[in-house]
Amino acid sequence: MVTIADVARHAGVAPSTVSYVLTGRRSISAATSERVRASVRLLGYRSSGPRRTPTGAAAGVLAMVLPLRDGMTMPVVTQFVIAVASAARRHGQDVLLLTADEGADGVRRIAGSGRVDGLIVMDVEMHDARVPVLLELDQPSVLIGVPADATGLTCVDLDFAAAGARGVDHLADLGHRYVGLLGAPRAVYRRDTGFAHRTTAGFSAAALRRGIAVTTAPVEHDPPSVRRLVTGLLRDHPALTGLVVHNEIALPVVVDTLRSLGRRVPEDIAVVALCPDDLADRVHPPITSVDIPADELGHEAVALLRRKIDGEPTPALTLLPARLTDRASADRRRPGR
Repeated sequence: MVTIADVARHAGVAPSTVSYVLTGRRSISAATSERVRASVRLLGYRSSGPRRTPTGAAAGVLAMVLPLRDGMTMPVVTQFVIAVASAARRHGQDVLLLTADEGADGVRRIAGSGRVDGLIVMDVEMHDARVPVLLELDQPSVLIGVPADATGLTCVDLDFAAAGARGVDHLADLGHRYVGLLGAPRAVYRRDTGFAHRTTAGFSAAALRRGIAVTTAPVEHDPPSVRRLVTGLLRDHPALTGLVVHNEIALPVVVDTLRSLGRRVPEDIAVVALCPDDLADRVHPPITSVDIPADELGHEAVALLRRKIDGEPTPALTLLPARLTDRASADRRRPGR
């Protein structure tokens, strides 16, 4: 079956442009329209039906596809929801939040309802089953996250590979030679979630480049599991002097466990986190961190989606830089450690 994505590739335009030509929802130049229509005729594309409100008018609603799954950090998820909703409101639009884990079927259902003008999709997996459906839709979409193959998509995210590397480089610059990564819960890695995969890849590549020893481990959210993990890590890796923690729920428990085991932060163990700045500031001591800018990502996703809805060109990939704030939890490695 020929899809909108096939037509877009043949005509050399974005899938949303094909949609606008076929539905008449946006003004497209005569030359581009003719090129798209020629591709439609040549490929034999047949639309499966209109993807708009019954009147053909804009719905005034954006869908935020955010399935609530095991291992997700709800305080950070909430920050993304608030950011998207507030940005959409400034454009005079509401947000329909879809939290059921329906995969591709859920995307088809909401797109086919005619109730939304576009979709923002989160918790993106490396090989996400929703991607082929997004490429076929008449409605434009933006992903907060990046799959392995992002061809034809519009994606925005923190540069998580750079974030993982930034934590390693900061500790290596302070003289630490054995560093651990405490990551997301196992369920997040089992889903092959993009941000977790890229953080680990960046961490490992930086460690190889800097010539330091590392160990990595997933971390569950419940405090007893965190305490057992940290206790076993220090027992089995006595040379370890630095930790990069990419788990917002576990972070305070990690620091408390180190303290209960007689390990001072930063004198005995240096800690760097990947987390929102407000959380890093609330831990004692305040944690040196690479910010996860939920507010900036949410606003950028809405801005990109509005541009696509209006028929304007958008970059295929927007990666926000990894910004590290040096606080009180990472110090130069002490002699004898």
